[in-house]
Amino acid sequence: MRSAKVYVKGIEAGVLTENDNRGYLFRYDSAYFADSSKADVSLTLPKTQKEFESDYLFPFFFSILSEGANKAAQCRQLKIDERDYFGLLLATAGDDTVGAVTIKPIE
Repeated sequence: MRSAKVYVKGIEAGVLTENDNRGYLFRYDSAYFADSSKADVSLTLPKTQKEFESDYLFPFFFSILSEGANKAAQCRQLKIDERDYFGLLLATAGDDTVGAVTIKPIE
């Protein structure tokens, strides 16, 4: 099982987890959820107290990943399998992403 903290504009918004048995889970941090001034992570992951579940990496998080030649170069340089989307997300979405969301691995 691998997990990461999800940040919106540098503020911890929730936790994204890859679980071998259940696929992927995303849940909002309770303090972030309680603050009505804080935005949803995405339209497809609106603020709610329920846990989101998916058999596949949520499309919003998948969309943060590079594609094509850039993805191939990142995978080669970082020695990550091109089909390990969560591993690639953990390795590349910690800084300087397109948009307000960053992802940082939980050690």
